[in-house]
Amino acid sequence: MKGVNAHVVGQISSSKSEPEWMEQLRFRSLRLFDERLMAEWFVADLCEIDFQDIDSEPQSEDVLSDLTGKTALLGSEAASEEHREALEQQGVLFCDMDTAIRKHPRLVQEYFGTVISPGADNFADLNTSIWAGGAFVYVPSGIEVAIPLQSDLPTHFETGGQFQRTLIVAEEGSKVRYIEGCSAPVYTKNTLRCAVAEIVVKPNAWVSYTAMQNWSHNVDNFVMNRARVEAGGHVEFVDIDIGSKRTAKYPAIHLVGDGASGEVRSVSYAGRGQHQETEAKMVHAAPNTSSKVVSKSISQQSGTTPYRCLVRVDEDATQAASVLSCEALLLDEQSVSLTPPDLKIAEEDARITHDANVSKIDDVQLFYLMSRGLSAEQAMGLIVNGFIEPVTQTLPMEYAVEWNRLIELQMAGSVG
Repeated sequence: MKGVNAHVVGQISSSKSEPEWMEQLRFRSLRLFDERLMAEWFVADLCEIDFQDIDSEPQSEDVLSDLTGKTALLGSEAASEEHREALEQQGVLFCDMDTAIRKHPRLVQEYFGTVISPGADNFADLNTSIWAGGAFVYVPSGIEVAIPLQSDLPTHFETGGQFQRTLIVAEEGSKVRYIEGCSAPVYTKNTLRCAVAEIVVKPNAWVSYTAMQNWSHNVDNFVMNRARVEAGGHVEFVDIDIGSKRTAKYPAIHLVGDGASGEVRSVSYAGRGQHQETEAKMVHAAPNTSSKVVSKSISQQSGTTPYRCLVRVDEDATQAASVLSCEALLLDEQSVSLTPPDLKIAEEDARITHDANVSKIDDVQLFYLMSRGLSAEQAMGLIVNGFIEPVTQTLPMEYAVEWNRLIELQMAGSVG
């Protein structure tokens, strides 16, 4: 089904036998998408994207079978069934979004579109109108999920768009870590990805959401992740991005309860012809809230890595605290990094710090490593991996090792 229009939206909803409330939400979001003008940056840089030439739901059953089968494993494939049974006994739900709407419609309806409401953003409305695939996670009160929940969301189709929708709900006092891997092969045409993740963190709950994205260089990647955190709750976003032609990713955390906290840690890499724009939004809407942003970016061969951070402290959000740290590593004279902060503070007792650094590879450090027998590429890779280690150290060991290897592959042939 090609295009973004009422006929396609109706076909998607009908083929999934969705409840009336979901169909109405899709059509409402489509109207908002059609009515709002695209942002100036889109018109200037991405006007060649033809939404009416996109396969809105390219063989989505393949994507769903990936999520419900091999790639939704918890650890090894052999152990997955045992882990699934343990989760079900605890009342934990982990499935694709279509299954969630079919089997748990009231639960999904209660939270779907409440963290990112219709009209919040052009691309969020696009996603809501034609979403297909994605994951649903629900953790009951007091339950701590012992091992990470994992899924893989690949792009298989050259003319297709990828529109995953992820919803995570952590009830009071619960704890869960979710890791999402994304990848795509190289096609001759550009591919659009437009994804949304909503996270609901109830009082004293803890959620970690990790997105590891290794796209091909012909993917335009637009992502909106947003969390609402209630009293005493905590959420962390860990974003690691390489590949893609252009990325615009906007994780946001709304701290709405007393003592809520949030953290965003990110690594982005941009090489020749790549633009990796990431952003963090921290909204302090309650007293005694705290937030932290750690951004690491690497640019070479004229790649650009803008990082934009907004911290907003609302009225009556007393004793708010936020720490922002943005570091950029430029590997040549042509690459570009930007880290403009945006602070909107309505309370005088807020404690906000911002630190931004732009650096190059230390020639002395490089010479030292090469004098110990490493090649220039090996030495450069070691320095870069050390630079991003404060973020990658939070990953499970197997993911950290794999990610270090991918960074080294991206940089191969860039020295000399």
